[in-house]
Amino acid sequence: MNKQPLLIVTLCFILGILFQDNFPLGSIAVYYGIVLCVGILISLFFYSYFLNKSKPVLLCLLFFGLGIIFHFFNTFSPVTELAVKEKETVIFNISQKLNTTAKYKKYEGIAIVGKNSFNTILYIPKDTHELDFKHYYKAEAYLARIKPPKYDFQFNYARYLKRKNIEYQCYLSKGISSAEKKDVSFFDAVKQQRLEILQRIDNTGMSEKAKTFLKGIILADRTEIDAGTVRDFNRSGLIHLLAISGTHIVVIFGMFYFLQVRCIPLRLRRYAIIFSLVFIWLFAGFIGFGNSVLRSCMMLTIYFIYVLLQRKPDLLHALGLSAFIILVFDTRQFFDIGFQLSFLAVLGIFWLNQPLLNRFPKQDQYWKKLIFNTVTISIAAQLATLPLVLYYFHQFSLISVIANFIIVPFSEVIIVFSFLMTVLIAFKVDFMFINTVYDNGILLLLKVIHWFAEVDVLFFENIPVNLMEVVSMLGMVYLLRAVILHCNFKSFMRLSMSVLVFFIIRTGSNVFENQREEVLFHDFNTNKVFLVKKGNKACFWISDVSDQEKMIRYFINPYCSSRRIVHFEIKSLPPSVRKIVFQDHIYEIK
Repeated sequence: MNKQPLLIVTLCFILGILFQDNFPLGSIAVYYGIVLCVGILISLFFYSYFLNKSKPVLLCLLFFGLGIIFHFFNTFSPVTELAVKEKETVIFNISQKLNTTAKYKKYEGIAIVGKNSFNTILYIPKDTHELDFKHYYKAEAYLARIKPPKYDFQFNYARYLKRKNIEYQCYLSKGISSAEKKDVSFFDAVKQQRLEILQRIDNTGMSEKAKTFLKGIILADRTEIDAGTVRDFNRSGLIHLLAISGTHIVVIFGMFYFLQVRCIPLRLRRYAIIFSLVFIWLFAGFIGFGNSVLRSCMMLTIYFIYVLLQRKPDLLHALGLSAFIILVFDTRQFFDIGFQLSFLAVLGIFWLNQPLLNRFPKQDQYWKKLIFNTVTISIAAQLATLPLVLYYFHQFSLISVIANFIIVPFSEVIIVFSFLMTVLIAFKVDFMFINTVYDNGILLLLKVIHWFAEVDVLFFENIPVNLMEVVSMLGMVYLLRAVILHCNFKSFMRLSMSVLVFFIIRTGSNVFENQREEVLFHDFNTNKVFLVKKGNKACFWISDVSDQEKMIRYFINPYCSSRRIVHFEIKSLPPSVRKIVFQDHIYEIK
C-alpha cells in the first residue's frame, strides 16, 4: 500500500463495480453504504493517528464502497415501457455514425415519438444520402425493442447497448424529410466539421482502401472499411494500428512538441509540453472523444503532470489515477473490452519489458534501441493481454509477433504522413504527387498485412477459455518476470506449478463440458438451425447453406468455443425433413 496506493485503491474501486454489477444492491442498501463510507472518511480524517495500522484496510473498504455507489448511480434507471407502436413517425437527429452493413447505414441518435424521447440505433437504407449533424429528420420507422440473446454463448448485444442507455432500434423508410437546426450546439458543429473533412477525403483521387484507411487512422472513422480489411488487421494482430490508440496520441503529441521546441527558447520548454497536451485534447475532442482516445490522453496528461511538477514519473501511478478518473465519470467503461485490454497491456509492458530487454544485447545504437524495444514491448503487451484476447475473441495468431516487429517501427511515419495528409485535405490543399505517394504506400502496406493474415498455419481459432483459466494464465504472466530476471530453481518451479494449475483447471473444464449432451433449434435471421452435441463433437443442420459463412462466424464458432467442441459438421436441412440421425441416434424436428 505504501508503494502503489493509487493503483491499489483503484483496484478496490473496480472490485466494488464488479460486485454491484454481479450482485446488485437495492437503493436502500446503497444509501446505507453511503452513510458507511462517510463514516469511514470522517474516521480517517479526524482519527488517523489512532487508526494508523487499520488505515490501509479502511481505505480499501472505502473505495470498494465507492465503486458500488458510483456504479449504482451510473446504471440505475427506472424501468419504463415506452408507449410506442411498432410503426411510428419518428423525428430524430444523429449523434454518431456507426459501421455500415451490407443493407444499411447505421447511426446512433435521439428519436422523438410523441412525448417520448429516447436513444436509439437508426438503420437507414444504404442508398440513402448521408445524414449530418445540422439537421433534424423525420421518417416512418419500424421500432423494435432490442432483446437479449436466446442462448448464453451468443453475444449479448442488448446488454452492450443497455450500458449506453439504448433499448430500441429504428428501421427507417427511404422517405426521409429534413429541417435545418436553428440551435446547433458547439459539439454538433465540431462533429459537422469532422464530417465535412471526411467528405473531402472521399472526393480525393485516392483509391477507396487508402481513403478509408486515412479516415480510420486519423479521424477515427472506420465505418466504411470493408470487412476483408478489418479481418486482415485482426488476424495479423495489427488492429491497434487501425484504431486510434495510445500509439497515435503519443506520435501526434511528439510531432507537435518537436515542432515547438524548434521555435521557442530553452527556458520556455515546459510550455511546449503544456501546449502539446492542450493540442492532443483538442484533437481528441475533434474526433469525438472515443474511449481509446480518452484513455490515452488521460494517461499521457497525468504522466507529464509528474514531469511538469518535477517529480519522477511513475507509470503505475499514472495508470491507476487515469483509470480511476475515467471510472468515476462512467463506471460502465470498465466493461469496455478496449478499456481492459489497454490498461492490461500497459501493466504488461511495465512488468515484462525491462526484464526482456535485459536478455537482449546492449542497446548502444539508435536502431538497436528501436528494434529491441519494439520486439520487447510487443511481446510484453501480447503476453499480458493474451488471456483476455482468448476469453473474448477465442482466437490468436502467432504471426502477430512477427507482423508487429516489421510494421510497428514504421507506424510513426505512417501516422505522421496520414496526419499531414488530413491537414492538407482539411485546408483544401490538393497535391496530386503527394496523394499518389500516399495512395501507393498505403496499398503496399495493406498488401503486406493481407499476406500476414493469410498465414493460416499460425492462426488458431475457437479456443475455449473460461474465467478460471484467465485468472490462472494471468498468474503465469505474473510469475514469468522472476524467471526472466533470475532463472533459478525456485522461480522456475513456481512458474511450473502455475502451468500445472492451469492444465488441471483446463482438463476439468473440458471433462465437465464434454459430459453434456445438447439439442438446440434456432432461427438465425431467415435461416433455421438444428444442432446436436455429443461429447466434444457437434453437427449443425442449416436450411440455407449459401449463408454458411455468416452462420459460422456468428453462431457456429461462438457455440464451438463455448461448448469446447473439437470437431463439427455442417449439413443441409431440407424443409421436408422431420427426423435426423446423428451417431446412431434419431432426433425429431418439431
